Amino acid sequence: MRLTVRMVATGLALVFACYFAARALAWTTPPPRPMLVLLAVAIYLGSFAVIAIVGAGRSVQMPRWAAALALVSALAIPQLSNLGLDAADLRAPYATWYIGSVGLTGVVCIVRRRPWAGWLVLLLLTLSSTAWIGFLQALGLGLVGSTVWMVIAQLLVAFWRRAVRDTDRLAGIQQAASAWQATQIVRQRERRERVQYALTVAGPVLSRVIETRGELSADEKRAAHLAEGRLRDEIRGGELLNERARAAIESARARGASVTVFDDGGLEGLDEHTKGRIREELADVLSGSSSARLIIRAPKDARIAVTVVGRSAAGESSDEDSVELWHEIPRAETD
Repeated sequence: MRLTVRMVATGLALVFACYFAARALAWTTPPPRPMLVLLAVAIYLGSFAVIAIVGAGRSVQMPRWAAALALVSALAIPQLSNLGLDAADLRAPYATWYIGSVGLTGVVCIVRRRPWAGWLVLLLLTLSSTAWIGFLQALGLGLVGSTVWMVIAQLLVAFWRRAVRDTDRLAGIQQAASAWQATQIVRQRERRERVQYALTVAGPVLSRVIETRGELSADEKRAAHLAEGRLRDEIRGGELLNERARAAIESARARGASVTVFDDGGLEGLDEHTKGRIREELADVLSGSSSARLIIRAPKDARIAVTVVGRSAAGESSDEDSVELWHEIPRAETD
């Protein structure tokens, strides 16, 4: 769409440029020095084509050398055109063609984001036309129109830049909202899966408790204890676990070990591939552990994702000698 609009605008500018060039040649009687007029028209058409087209496909902004060419042509065209005419014909319609044409050059400079060049072109046009036909005469013969068109072009460019900035900002907000919505959908799905898992784990145990009015056998109490542990794991650190890690924890509890899981946000900001690697390493560590007490924690740390501590007794002692397993799983994969 932007390319189409730019092509249409460039085409309209070239049409107006050809109109001014044709107007310059629409004299009633041949001027005394027609070659100077023809040279002025040729310079105008060539320079205008350059400043309107060159580089427009790669960038909206005009190259500096093209802006310099616009200034040179704005200075040369009025001089050559007026030098080629009779002094009595300087205010004729075909003689004042340069006012509109040079003004159009200034408009193109502004549209192509060289406003300083555009206003310098207008200044040179004002000085040249004033020197040849007088300031008031120049105002009445097109200088006012050129100035108005340049002011309109400047305002349109400013409004367009603001619209582009607002569009980019709104696009960024929309992308952030979409990302947030996708995150919420994933979290809702995870919560539904955890609720379903909790119902699957605790449902049969609770039903049995109700049926027996709390009078459970030793095996049923052991099953209830394991179910309670699984529910705590899912609530406190379900994101740390995969099926292998859950099976390893279940095996540790079945042999009488005490297992505690805490997730303090250690996996936040990681992609699914990295999370999968961490979960697999955690499952390997738990599968090879024989400690009586296992503490699994995922702290908010820039380097470590999960820490696994194994103690030789299930008590609350913090004696360093009782630590028989210490394993840290880094956030980033190491060689």
